[in-house]
Amino acid sequence: MDPSALTRWVSSAVMRRLVGESHLLAHRAKAEKARRRAGAPHRVEYFHQVDDGYSHLAAQLLRRLSNAYDVEVVCHLVAAPSGRNAPEPELLLDLSRYDAGKIAPHYGLTFPQDAGRPSAQSVALATRILAGASPADVLDLAAAVGEALWAGAEGDLEALAERHAPADADAARAVVAAGTKRRTELGHYSGAMFHYGKEWYWGVDRLYHLENRLRDLGANRGDGRLLAPRPAIEPGPLKDDGALTLEMYPSLRSPYTSLIFAAAVDFAEQAGVTLVMRPVLPMVMRGVPATRAKGFYIFQDAAREARALGLTDWGNFHDPIGEPVRRCYALYPWAARQGRGVALLDAFMRAAFREGVNTNTERGLRHVVEAAGLPWNEAKALLGNSEWEDEIEANRLAMYGFGLWGVPSFRLIAPDGDTLLAVWGQDRLWLVGREIQRWLAARQRA
Repeated sequence: MDPSALTRWVSSAVMRRLVGESHLLAHRAKAEKARRRAGAPHRVEYFHQVDDGYSHLAAQLLRRLSNAYDVEVVCHLVAAPSGRNAPEPELLLDLSRYDAGKIAPHYGLTFPQDAGRPSAQSVALATRILAGASPADVLDLAAAVGEALWAGAEGDLEALAERHAPADADAARAVVAAGTKRRTELGHYSGAMFHYGKEWYWGVDRLYHLENRLRDLGANRGDGRLLAPRPAIEPGPLKDDGALTLEMYPSLRSPYTSLIFAAAVDFAEQAGVTLVMRPVLPMVMRGVPATRAKGFYIFQDAAREARALGLTDWGNFHDPIGEPVRRCYALYPWAARQGRGVALLDAFMRAAFREGVNTNTERGLRHVVEAAGLPWNEAKALLGNSEWEDEIEANRLAMYGFGLWGVPSFRLIAPDGDTLLAVWGQDRLWLVGREIQRWLAARQRA
């Protein structure tokens, strides 16, 4: 076995073990046993990044989380992710504002539509106010400060500073440094994160996982309803006639893409929109590095999402990084010309993420090709061509052109070419569905 094949095999085996449900349940049981032994409360640690839109949405649920569950909520202030954990920090901040504004109403939360980036002075004052607050007060104050900050209401922010004495600049920096250090010690890098029992939950989008875990532990003391239930993916009652275009930007090595790919294809057909597939290279093959901590979190989070979606076979993984991806993309233009491009991508991801097929071998790739309904004897002759490279790069540039860089991303386009919605993540297909319904209803009224 050559070194690269050995590395691929080892990393795949590690990931398969990490994403298994039995491993997760054992991990949770061990954490709960340690908590009971220590006589500790159910303690949820929340990591708040003041200038992050997602953090403001999460902050609006802190007090409600504390009231609905028998938990101690501890809030930490943190710095923005940096280094290899944040390849596009400025784009991420922009996206957090845009995306928060889009999803907030659907969660019963608030965030200004088209919010601008707050000034450095306002962010600094907001940070100082929260850094000076008591642990009990910050559960309510984080949302109030965020409301003033994101509304650009400097007068409201200053009024809050009068009622809640801000820490001085040095003390505030120390508080942020301490929170950031704690986050690093626990193994994460991002804002808007909840941590409980050695497991991470991102913002309002993953809070339902934490809520279900707390309910399983008997810590629920509310009315039984989730604070942030997972929105259903629904094409809706109105059906388009192909006037709307839905672009999907997948990657063959993306766990999140593999979760939603087939569902997105089915969704587009049911919704009646025109689906345009625009595949891109995996981030690490585009020179975007990923840390070990980030990789582990993504796979573990994707495994929880897979179970929520009913994909019980997801996680039988054999890493397709590198040459397998290139060889599949070399076949993609040919497959697309035969109307089998989508089928090829789907078959490849099923093989890599659900069937444990080694796509780096001829046998493995043949399995993919034939599963897509294509002839292997023709495909084999096309391996190694570079016809695909310009198209895949053009797709990447198009994605960056509307402010996104990760996968899977979706762009919904009106008949006149205007972008109605541009979102990143397998957990945004529900929002695409609701935007389609909004646009169809408006057209019907016109």
